[in-house]
Amino acid sequence: MFEIERKFLVTSRAFKASAFKSSRIVQGFLNTHPERTVRVRIKGDKGFITVKGKSNEAGTIRTEWEKEIGLDEAAMLLELCEEGVVDKIRYEIKERNHIFEVDEFFGKNEGLIIAEVELTSENEDFEKPAWLGEEVTGKVKYYNSQLSKNPFNTWDK
Repeated sequence: MFEIERKFLVTSRAFKASAFKSSRIVQGFLNTHPERTVRVRIKGDKGFITVKGKSNEAGTIRTEWEKEIGLDEAAMLLELCEEGVVDKIRYEIKERNHIFEVDEFFGKNEGLIIAEVELTSENEDFEKPAWLGEEVTGKVKYYNSQLSKNPFNTWDK
């Protein structure tokens, strides 16, 4: 029920050589309130609805509830979402005891690549791959819910 993760920018596309799985993800948000978000996602041939709570101060821990729903239901709910759909390919890379999920964004977020690693505790050690760059954990502008409203290609870089 709780998600503990850290997020990083990715400095190269070298991660693709180590990926053991990839999936296209299209998602929208029914609600992007600062206290909670409600996300609808189509990942491959499956649909999901997810509710996420507010992050702790460090941005590493938050409540997350997710349920698989029918693909038709997910497609219908995407039509009801707030403006701004997030389109990305998620690559999964195993590094020792951890799986890194690397999202390569498209559309209005083209050029942004973010890696996430889920942990069992906030202070858990993990090996950082060479392609991992600056940590952006807790930086709200990198949340998918914010990328749907304020996409990467509108940022001053």
